Amino acid sequence: MKEMDALDIKAASVLECSIVRKDLVRAFSRQFPVPTYVVEFLLGRYCASIDQEDIDEGIEIVQRQLKSRTVNAGEEELFKSRSREDGEVKVIDIVTARLDTKTDSYVARLPSLQLNDVRISSDLVNSNERMLTGGFYAEIKLTYDSVITNENKGRPFRVESLREIQISTRDALEKLAEARKSFTTEEWKQFLLRSIGIEPMELSARQMNALLMRMIPFVERNYNLVELGPRGTGKSHLFQQISPYAHLISGGKATVARMFVNNTTGQRGLVCQYDVVCFDEVAGISFDQKDGVNIMKGYMESGEFSRGKESIRADGSIVLVGNFDVDVETQQRMGHLFGPMPPEMRNDTAFMDRIHTFLPGWDVPKIGKELLTDHFGLVSDFLSECWSQLRKQSRVQALHNQIFFGGALSGRDTNAVNKTISGLLKLLDPGGRGVAKEEIEWAVQIALEGRRRVKEQQKRIGAAEFRNTHFSYVMSEDEIEKFVSTPELQNENGIGSDPLEPGQVWTVSPGNNNDHPGLYRIEVNEGPGSGVKILNKPVPPAFRESIGFAIQNLYARSLQFVGDKDPRHHEFSVQLRTFDSSKSGSKLGVASLIAFCTVILKKSVRGGLILVGEINLGGSIEPIHNPFNLAQIALEKGAATLLMPVSCRRQLNEQLSDDMATKVDIQFYRDAEDALFKAIVD
Repeated sequence: MKEMDALDIKAASVLECSIVRKDLVRAFSRQFPVPTYVVEFLLGRYCASIDQEDIDEGIEIVQRQLKSRTVNAGEEELFKSRSREDGEVKVIDIVTARLDTKTDSYVARLPSLQLNDVRISSDLVNSNERMLTGGFYAEIKLTYDSVITNENKGRPFRVESLREIQISTRDALEKLAEARKSFTTEEWKQFLLRSIGIEPMELSARQMNALLMRMIPFVERNYNLVELGPRGTGKSHLFQQISPYAHLISGGKATVARMFVNNTTGQRGLVCQYDVVCFDEVAGISFDQKDGVNIMKGYMESGEFSRGKESIRADGSIVLVGNFDVDVETQQRMGHLFGPMPPEMRNDTAFMDRIHTFLPGWDVPKIGKELLTDHFGLVSDFLSECWSQLRKQSRVQALHNQIFFGGALSGRDTNAVNKTISGLLKLLDPGGRGVAKEEIEWAVQIALEGRRRVKEQQKRIGAAEFRNTHFSYVMSEDEIEKFVSTPELQNENGIGSDPLEPGQVWTVSPGNNNDHPGLYRIEVNEGPGSGVKILNKPVPPAFRESIGFAIQNLYARSLQFVGDKDPRHHEFSVQLRTFDSSKSGSKLGVASLIAFCTVILKKSVRGGLILVGEINLGGSIEPIHNPFNLAQIALEKGAATLLMPVSCRRQLNEQLSDDMATKVDIQFYRDAEDALFKAIVD
């Protein structure tokens, strides 16, 4: 084992008896044919300590129990024989049950013993209804009655008693909430990831966020998540190994009766019995009834389904995971990111609209030895019990008067984003003590990106109502509208279609005698004080001149540009970023002026827009001698709109080809005030 680090010591001090060394879990999981949470159940019972002597003693007990009670392949008859010779045997197995209508009695199935007709009492079944759907792991006392063997079709094996694999108690969440107070937010994120067996110290922020998003369906009712990406990233691990409240359906037919309700018996299905139902290898999933997908769509929308005239409510979350056969860039070129879904879901925009977030599986690294932690984490059973209790709560109220969403979000979008934010905040703050503004904004950005990814695929399919995907938000304190993009849509050599933050403008310099034309982005920040600081070292002389023209025009005509806001009471920091070999930054006065104005007005420039032109001290717009070259650069950089002085119109009309004219929207302005009006987002 690695030496305990600060996080281990802190966890041990506040969560004694609820943590376990994750390297021990892996060691036992590889030896015995049971899921991780079953091993952790025993380790949590006997090894939840940081004292090495206690751990060693507990390991011996766990080793002995797993060895004597788990059935390896080929040992089935050995355990049956023990049951006959000794009268009983204890096993750890997954137990399911069904009603045998011929005898009007229940029979249990123990797959590791290959027993399909084990007697079990009605009381045991009624008090553990989940064995009628997917079943669960339990410690089972199995008895054998030789007398019954002699009866016609006798069933000598009987489940005498069972104890579900569960050590947590109903006060688990209170204990977790109290412990959370001892951790910083970053420490808590790292501890959550260690609790699912992942070592977070080498992960990037995006990788950590993606792994945390996998946890949302466990804490948020009726949450619908899709994760598609490369193989080997452990998509199904969390839903199969970590929590007994989750059920995994591997590729194949899913029956409506098993998922929702058996119309004959009235038996409720998986979405009623489990917190999370995960479809693995979703490309191969199909329903046994033609309307199966429609029933699931209805359930994903409302959390309800029907049995005859009866409407049944459930709160199980739906997770769909699958693989790309190509990388994400190729997948987008081939069609859209829902391509690996089954045919009946693949191009159905109504189905997509019910997905609350699209988790970017390509952000999750492949699970190798270096990614598995040897440190302490929460016992899986304790963690999953806390998650299950958190489903009864909501954190949406934390957003009241704190966050306002932009006009591009529909009602369904807002609901989806709110559910994602609520889930993330519950993970960060299990006690509901309140979260900082930075934590809310972190959750908002993840939620908007995940939902926008869904909308982008709907837009690709061609549905007109999904055309506006520029998702944005405003934090109440700063009142700045911020736009959230999906990184996989960004072109490293292009400007993208999303509005930039206030104070940022794309522009093209026409160059000068010593420099070529090129693409730039001007970035302006403001604060209390006065004057202008250019952060580039050294400052290109031509750019310094353009900044001087821009700021003097702003001072002289501030009422026209920014109303009653006085620019002399702001200190501006300016950064010029170059994206080509061009370095001079010459003749960028109009774009600089618009950057100053938008940072004061807290308004963004339209997405995909490039603004060109120079202004002199008198406020006149100087002519551009090579507008066609600038239009070519704008086209190469992926601009949707090019905003130019109206003096360029005649020359462009003569030189611009029909093909170029259809690929970029060229608009004209008469003066700087007109340029500002046409540049900013409505």
